[in-house]
Amino acid sequence: MKQLFRILFFSALAFCPSLNAQVVNTATLDTTGGQQIGNTSIGAYLDLYYGYNTNQPAGANIPYFVTSSRHNEFSINLAYIDIRYQSENTRVRIVPGFGTYVNANYVNEPGSLKNLIEANAGIRLSKKKKIWLDVGILGSPYTNESAISKDHLMYTRSLAPEYVPYYLSGAKLSVPLNKKLNAFLYILNGWQQIQDNNNGNSVGTQLEYRPNEKHLFNWDTYVGDERSIYNPFNRVRYFTDIYWLYNAGKKWSFTSCIYVGRQDQKTNQNVRSSHYWWQANFIASYAFTSKFFLSGRLEYFADPDQMIIKVIGPKGFEGGSAGLNLNYRITEKSLFRLEGRHFFTTENQFVNHANTLTNQMSWLIGNITIWF
Repeated sequence: MKQLFRILFFSALAFCPSLNAQVVNTATLDTTGGQQIGNTSIGAYLDLYYGYNTNQPAGANIPYFVTSSRHNEFSINLAYIDIRYQSENTRVRIVPGFGTYVNANYVNEPGSLKNLIEANAGIRLSKKKKIWLDVGILGSPYTNESAISKDHLMYTRSLAPEYVPYYLSGAKLSVPLNKKLNAFLYILNGWQQIQDNNNGNSVGTQLEYRPNEKHLFNWDTYVGDERSIYNPFNRVRYFTDIYWLYNAGKKWSFTSCIYVGRQDQKTNQNVRSSHYWWQANFIASYAFTSKFFLSGRLEYFADPDQMIIKVIGPKGFEGGSAGLNLNYRITEKSLFRLEGRHFFTTENQFVNHANTLTNQMSWLIGNITIWF
């Protein structure tokens, strides 16, 4: 069964439709719209869910996830207010947020910083070109999924975005190279941290290529020294991802992401080592009508040395999932979704209701999302 899953999965990754509404980069948080009042816009977003994990985890937290991660309860994944101001040469964005996603993902941030999804200000550096410098808490470009479920073909997140930064703190330089290519440079406090917990800064890059209105290709990198009081053996972390988005505005939509990371370490005995993790996913969606569409996902994730995923079982994480999502567009700015998802791992990395380890987990979840 596992071998069949791998064959189907990598066959799906090899498929690409022929090149034939401009596709939105769903890795960003800049898609909520809002009510315009002069140079200021105000928007809001509410993501409600009920999830059921057949393993019935103790403590009600679904393992390995920070989004929509509560079992057997009605809850709020993410609610936020989006306040934006933009003039010709300056811009400001403040997004305070709340919900179980914030509780789980911002647990290491101090005080009121836990409730800031974004908070940044920018200045335009060129009158002829749209070159901007933004500083503050920024959205992350890594992988094809953000915290905003409405922008994605599936309701739940893949394993991929759960183990890269959802947010960044630092400075971002945006430079349009031509009509099809945009470049971004990031100077950061580190890997998903608002309050810096080490002495060094990190560097990130992003290239966004749009060959036409239907396709978007994105390539990101990250390099930074990740040693801290929490991870004293860590040294330089290297990471790169590539993702693709396709949306013809008709029946089919697709997205796929692959990435690989490397973490260098050095022990107190000066023993050096390098550890790798990688993942790949493929998501497809078919619209039956303007209101109903069905989505499916295949993914595989491997972190044999537990550099990113801290596992329940005795060995590193290697496994994947398959899922289906039925979507109903209630109105232009509201969605109802039902998703079923099944996970497997090569080792026993989940705990079942009998408090024994197993290599299987099933997750059923319903959602209503409303925004303006």
